Amino acid sequence: MSTIATKIFADRIGRIEVSATMAITAAALKLKAEGVNLADFGAGEPHFATPQHIKAAAIEAIEKNFTRYTNVAGIPEVRKAIVDRHAADFGSNYAPDECVFTTGGKLALFNAIQVLVDHGDEVILPVPYWVSFKDIIQYAGGKPVFVESDEAENFRVTAKMIEAAITPKTKAIILNTPSNPSGAVVSPQDLEAIVRLAHKHEIYVLLDECYVYLNFTGEIVSGGSFTDCKEHVVVLGSLSKTYAMTGWRAGFALGPKPIIAAMSKLQSQSTSNTASMVQRASIAAVSGSQQCVAEMRADYIKLRDRVLDGFKTIPGLTCTVPQGAFYVYPNVKNFIGKGGVKSASDLAAKLLSEAHVVVVPGEAFGTTEHIRLSYAVAHDVVDEGVKRMREYLATLS
Repeated sequence: MSTIATKIFADRIGRIEVSATMAITAAALKLKAEGVNLADFGAGEPHFATPQHIKAAAIEAIEKNFTRYTNVAGIPEVRKAIVDRHAADFGSNYAPDECVFTTGGKLALFNAIQVLVDHGDEVILPVPYWVSFKDIIQYAGGKPVFVESDEAENFRVTAKMIEAAITPKTKAIILNTPSNPSGAVVSPQDLEAIVRLAHKHEIYVLLDECYVYLNFTGEIVSGGSFTDCKEHVVVLGSLSKTYAMTGWRAGFALGPKPIIAAMSKLQSQSTSNTASMVQRASIAAVSGSQQCVAEMRADYIKLRDRVLDGFKTIPGLTCTVPQGAFYVYPNVKNFIGKGGVKSASDLAAKLLSEAHVVVVPGEAFGTTEHIRLSYAVAHDVVDEGVKRMREYLATLS
């Protein structure tokens, strides 16, 4: 037997961690299986059922045996439906061959970074950030360059902040608006300034817009709206949050034709096409009535306000007002150092084990004094969860 040590894993797998939200979800599922009644604010997943007309389109596709392989980038009809919807809502001018349909929005992000970011390239990443951004950049061999936002300014991200972080090694900027985890929205003015800044410096803006329709400000804009800068913009979209289709895994990217072609080439060696019936369902989603989106958005606003009103009853807990998505990101610094709580991660663990409340610690998003709660839950879950938090936090001294 050889005594020479054999390396098993490639270096790149060591650059990433298990998704914190997925880990929290797994822990919560384990407790639920044991019969524990949880107030679950962990996973960012709509509490609504997928609208009936979308489900019907998938069933019809299956019954008509539309179950074979399709073009890797998606059937022409789904790509046209995506670009038509985007043009109608945001004034963009993408052609179907500037769209790739992906197995979820996360795959669109992953593929975009893999084809654009090389070893040593820098990617500007505002903090707080979605959990997977940092890891996917590092997996590609890139270096995240963190830009801290100010909680007192509602985590605002400006062109001035971004410009200060640009170096000769900068390849891209990632923006997520509305934000997961904070619910902050990059204003139309700031977004345009950042896109034009990137265009000027010939670097790419990767815009994670999976919550773009869950914007509560009334000013909905996309990075793809600035058509004279489109050669440096990649829009990353998802149907998961907009249409309550998380398990369907339906996402897309819009961008310059060469980048979309490169993403399709990469996809041809991994997932190939998204499930054929999901593509048919997605056409129904984006081409049909958008009333379901308006109704869900209205309920999220009510849920947000309900959570924030509940937080006002918890002494020491502060929180910005989210302008979109379905998350709150309260500051818990007043509880760290009390009752054996050493960090936000520690507090999240204790809320789960002792109060049976599921939250995600801020460390996963690049901050150390916050926890994230998804309020995409039933209204009574909000009330019960806030009650449990209030009672548990009152015990810390």
